[in-house]
Amino acid sequence: MPQATFIQEGHYIDYTAAGALASGDVVVQGDLVGVTLRPLAAGETGALAVDGIFDFNKNTGVAYTVGTILYWDDTNNVVTTTAAGNKAIGKVVRAAASADTTVRIRVSQ
Repeated sequence: MPQATFIQEGHYIDYTAAGALASGDVVVQGDLVGVTLRPLAAGETGALAVDGIFDFNKNTGVAYTVGTILYWDDTNNVVTTTAAGNKAIGKVVRAAASADTTVRIRVSQ
């Protein structure tokens, strides 16, 4: 009997929405962070991207350099460098200036 069986590539996972979600909403499940690819109604199953490159909301007044590890602050719906109480989402792939409202991140869960 095999110890593991291949199922799929793993860029996306199935997710059943607890409530209505818009395309681009960030979903946190334990330590797993994913991004909805299309709107989902409550109870509907769809895909969450857990790998790829996305622009995430960030606070102005903060700059990020390429390679910085960022975390998702699910309370304020922005990225942060603060690990405590937040979930790791990936690394910056394009520098973001302090005036920018988004930062480009390579999500790797």
